[in-house]
Amino acid sequence: MNIRRPISTATLAGVSVLGLLALSACSPSGGARTEDGKLRVTASFYPMEFLARQIGGKHVEVTDLTKPGVEPHDLELSPKQTAQLGESGAVVYLKGLQPAVDDAVEQSGAKHVADAAALTSLEAHGTEVDGHHHTTGDNHSHSESEGGKDPHIWLDPVKYAEVAKGVNTTLAKADPGHKADYQKNTDALVKKLDGLNTEFKDGLKKRSSDTFLTTHAAFGYLAERYGLTEEAISGLDPESEPSAKRIKDLHTLAKEHHVSTVFFETIANPATAKALAGDLHLKTDVLDPLEGINDKSRGADYFGVQRANLAALQKALGSK
Repeated sequence: MNIRRPISTATLAGVSVLGLLALSACSPSGGARTEDGKLRVTASFYPMEFLARQIGGKHVEVTDLTKPGVEPHDLELSPKQTAQLGESGAVVYLKGLQPAVDDAVEQSGAKHVADAAALTSLEAHGTEVDGHHHTTGDNHSHSESEGGKDPHIWLDPVKYAEVAKGVNTTLAKADPGHKADYQKNTDALVKKLDGLNTEFKDGLKKRSSDTFLTTHAAFGYLAERYGLTEEAISGLDPESEPSAKRIKDLHTLAKEHHVSTVFFETIANPATAKALAGDLHLKTDVLDPLEGINDKSRGADYFGVQRANLAALQKALGSK
């Protein structure tokens, strides 16, 4: 059973996931654990990878399906990655954010799966307030989970902590021998997230404006948590051009709400934000939706980037 012949990608593409699972079951190198006994965990994109690493610690080997600098919504999976999902000891993902991952997880038959969307409550952002339409859902047409719910829960430290607790439960079921360590790591992470929530609350308490403009409407949960209003520039895609009417509305809004800054993000093209800022005589800055960490990120990990986001918001909203 230990002889494995090389399989070409073309063959792999034609083999069903179940067939791949059967193949990997024959081999001691596949399976839910590494050779040195670590639990193999597959994470869908950076916020899920971060949780898996923080909670799993030295007992897990984590693979992220989304490489740094790749827009998570556009991810396509190779047959090898799809097979890897089925072999994983645990899978951590967020249903509704990456269609390719949703399909692959469903097909994989993976036994221990943490779906972040089921571990905290999701909301639809995009409500009428004061006669203005506040687009605080995601503006990618294809990235909202079923029912128009906004998937960006990780940007709210309180919701992210709820997800962490659920990931802990999944890892403990997949690897009961290290349950106590997973619990200890989760408690430490939740404590840090509580601290971050306090930093945001205190840091944004006294401010001269509540409204911020952004290209990518990823910050609905964060805005809601701290009583802010997010206004997204364009329609269905952070790189699409806003309509003339939207530009006119944003002019009015920027004046009325003393908006000082237009935010763009690290992955998407900043051209629209910069053009609008020039038009409105506003500053530009980065607000990072934390979908991935790369060399342009203002911080080495989730906490570093969130603190940079807080500093950018404080500056833009005139926090005292």
